[in-house]
Amino acid sequence: MAIISVFKGDMKIHFIAIGGSAMHNLAIALHQMGYTITGSDDEIFEPSRGRLAKLGLLPSENGWFPEKITKDLDAIILGMHAKKDNPELIRAKEEGVKIYSYPEFLYEQSKNKQRVVIAGSHGKTTITAMIMHVLYKTGVNFDFMVGAQLEGFDVMVRISEDAGIMILEGDEYLTSPIDLRPKFHLYRPHIALITGIAWDHINVFPTFEIYIEQFREFIRLIEPGGELSYYDKDAVLQSIIDSNPDIKLVPYNMPSFIRKGRNIFLTAGNKEFPIHVFGDHNLQNIAGAMEVCSALGISQETFAEAISSFKGASKRLQLIDETQETAIYLDFAHAPSKLKATVSAMKAHFADRRLVACMELHTYSSLNSDFLQEYRGAMDAADTAMVYFNPHTIALKKLPEITVEMVMNAFGREDMLVFNDSEEMLTELLKQGWKHSNLLLMSSGNFDGLDVKEISAKVLGR
Repeated sequence: MAIISVFKGDMKIHFIAIGGSAMHNLAIALHQMGYTITGSDDEIFEPSRGRLAKLGLLPSENGWFPEKITKDLDAIILGMHAKKDNPELIRAKEEGVKIYSYPEFLYEQSKNKQRVVIAGSHGKTTITAMIMHVLYKTGVNFDFMVGAQLEGFDVMVRISEDAGIMILEGDEYLTSPIDLRPKFHLYRPHIALITGIAWDHINVFPTFEIYIEQFREFIRLIEPGGELSYYDKDAVLQSIIDSNPDIKLVPYNMPSFIRKGRNIFLTAGNKEFPIHVFGDHNLQNIAGAMEVCSALGISQETFAEAISSFKGASKRLQLIDETQETAIYLDFAHAPSKLKATVSAMKAHFADRRLVACMELHTYSSLNSDFLQEYRGAMDAADTAMVYFNPHTIALKKLPEITVEMVMNAFGREDMLVFNDSEEMLTELLKQGWKHSNLLLMSSGNFDGLDVKEISAKVLGR
């Protein structure tokens, strides 16, 4: 069957597992282009639910309905949340309807574009967001896919006919239930960046070497004559960068900058440009984004001027609220390397304040007793460290039980406060003294439904 293009005539596209973060954004983007979009899912949460409902794309009821799959569909887009035995997927195969995974569909629509892919175990969303911000500010026309909602962008994905560039966040997780390749293996970039490599996704990459191999293959798949920017202080990454002899290697580390108290300024062209983000990891992210933008023809001075208005991606050291002596931040950090970088950045930036850091073990890897030891030392920079996990989540993931003692031993802090009841955690948080103190909340979940803004209001006495 011929490859379809969203630029040719009306099309009918059905999404299996439309409620996913990436999936519902692609559904919205294609709907806004005038195509007929339908979808199904067995559960849809906010904000996906509200955004789909607003546009009339929310399925009328939860579940899978094979009768929705007919021969007049032009394509199926299959989300990772679906299973191999999904009844709609089975019907699509029977009817001969073309089935795409999310990344496969994006690649097909960017075959004639210059593809830029940002990969790595940490920082890829932020760097992708930085590049997008700079391109937008400098008037460059581009398509994109990014894993967070960004200020100035209505959706997390854009596909157009006239843009010559496609910016893609390159996730190493699996493509779909019927395609077990990592997503970033499908994009075949002309310009690539890798932030670093730290073991994650233990459920699909059971050893670190298997995980590393996915990045080796990503490098091999860079188009001949392409370019790879890489963080040059990552020893694991350094060991595999020569996997593709047909590309240009561009190391990066830190940009040129100066500090004035808590204020940070990039320096370029004998000028100083203030920036809103902080932490060594974000300065490294800026250096990487600058290299990619340079490959796209943007000068360092133009980059620095544009990035000075970048305030960050959603849930990436996001300021929730503050007073003159207390600030509350939210971050997506959940893997050990992300956790350590974020906690260290907060403590270093507010060196005169006590730091209370609270994180949720939520992912398959973080709740796996074999992986817990990877967290040793990850929260040492915090003055008070709290960890929360929900035993019900562990049961749902069909993992062996973990205990409060196991978590304390894994992190290596005898004074760590560990909770398996979110209300008990909240009570302890509110008992903390908040004079000259900051709160850092970190999770890829939501602490079982706790309202972050409500917590902030209580902490700050609003």
